Amino acid sequence: METVVDAQDLSLAFGATKALDGLTLSASAGAVTALLGPNGAGKTTFIRCCTALERPHSGSLTLFGQSPGSPDVLSRIGLMPQATGAWSGIRAEELLRYLSRLYADPQPVEALVDLLGIAPFARTPYRRLSGGQQQAVNLAGALIGRPSLVFLDEPSAGLDPRARRLTWDVVRRVRDAGVAVVLTTHDMVEAAELADHVHIVDRGRVQVSGSVSDLASHGSLEDAFLTHTSGDR
Repeated sequence: METVVDAQDLSLAFGATKALDGLTLSASAGAVTALLGPNGAGKTTFIRCCTALERPHSGSLTLFGQSPGSPDVLSRIGLMPQATGAWSGIRAEELLRYLSRLYADPQPVEALVDLLGIAPFARTPYRRLSGGQQQAVNLAGALIGRPSLVFLDEPSAGLDPRARRLTWDVVRRVRDAGVAVVLTTHDMVEAAELADHVHIVDRGRVQVSGSVSDLASHGSLEDAFLTHTSGDR
């Protein structure tokens, strides 16, 4: 499979705090790559580097063989952050229509509204949506530009079981279409269900990598997580 994300020995510090400390990992097209780690491990910071919101102090990072902030790269990625900063008064469907105008060949808003079950609250202001409804809109926003690479930062956080299953189905569909999916999660069941490859991250670097079956060979994925991490920072 084509390597879409290639990070080598990334380091980034905020004052005396090392957010990334020699992080090395890759992600491939047509695969779900899961980043697991405690709070403060560096997962979200890595995504911010990939989306040109932060810049590593050292190391090498390429997406599609190019620098993260290049116009071509930015046009090919989607991002579902933990918090969007969306204008709270905008209606859900209006937000998606606004986002669609930022891309040359967006997915039809109606198709995403149907796919993610947004229709019942499409005209509700974003601030009045439940956490799960906001997550559905955020996921639609990440996919609307037909990305070749999508970053999903805890995509099912706060979802009820039905909405979580729907989100998983959408992630699988996106992966099967050849998109590289990079997701962070604290949900070991979610990682086991979705991930083709897992990187366990702690203190700014990858501690161990492998398939779910490889990492769970001597117990469970949660056992591997606990073995290779030291807790929240």
